[in-house]
Amino acid sequence: MNAPRCVIAPDTGDGPLTAAVRAGGGEVVDAADAEAVIWLDPADADGLARLLSQHPGIRWVQLPWAGIEPFVDVLDDERTWTCGKGVYAEPVAEHALGLGLAGLRGLTHYARARTWSPPRGDNLVGGRVTILGGGGIARALVALLGGFDAHLTVVRRHLEPLEGVDEVVGHDRLHDALSGADLVVLALALTPETERIIDAEALGAMEDHAWLVNVARGRHVDTPALVEALQHGAIGGAGLDVTDPEPLPDDHPLWSSPNALITPHVGNTPEMGRALLARRVEENVRRYAHGEVLLGPVHTDLGY
Repeated sequence: MNAPRCVIAPDTGDGPLTAAVRAGGGEVVDAADAEAVIWLDPADADGLARLLSQHPGIRWVQLPWAGIEPFVDVLDDERTWTCGKGVYAEPVAEHALGLGLAGLRGLTHYARARTWSPPRGDNLVGGRVTILGGGGIARALVALLGGFDAHLTVVRRHLEPLEGVDEVVGHDRLHDALSGADLVVLALALTPETERIIDAEALGAMEDHAWLVNVARGRHVDTPALVEALQHGAIGGAGLDVTDPEPLPDDHPLWSSPNALITPHVGNTPEMGRALLARRVEENVRRYAHGEVLLGPVHTDLGY
């Protein structure tokens, strides 16, 4: 077994990642000697492209986050690509559940109240939850929902059964899955097929008390259609950790919507994620050294 030669770039002096590479059986080297890169800047696709062009000996690229949209134009079939898919599933699922519970139980209303007000809210216990996506976040959310005795439906590309899920359906049955749901959670990859998957028609299929929670990507949702649905009470509300546009401008109508709860893309913060990414890097370096299948593979043909 040869120790994988890894470069960590951009070099931020991140001790935990250096330790993770070494714990996995690898060594940290300069780019000129590297066969793998642990890329840390989720916004600098051009920088990664330059690094790969200058050092064609790099055969494996580990990207930092689950979303790879910035790197789509850099992907190739000549290297092995992995991402943070599944790394941050638990904290993001926890955040999604928090947004959903806050919405259904009326906390957005009570947080803005300045006087004692009548009771309002809906139970999640015994309710119906529809999750778009069947990856790590969805699976972690299903586990968190285990004690709620809720009916769980997952909408995904692949129709394999998921443990703890009552029904798995394809995108062709999206509106059926939205109808009757108390809580709808977006936890799917952004692709051309899933962009604006929640449009005016989809919002119209939801119940007027239902909450939409988005912890995936802002472009999954047609924002003007969502604003209209919120303003007219077509749905109960929306909990958004991601928005389109993002960051959300200060004067955007979503900020003043009483049935919207917005967090600034903090389902997984850098502080939470650093240790989680280090564990993934350690495991993938170990697997690479032993010729095993790596975790979080990027499907270059599908774009996620």
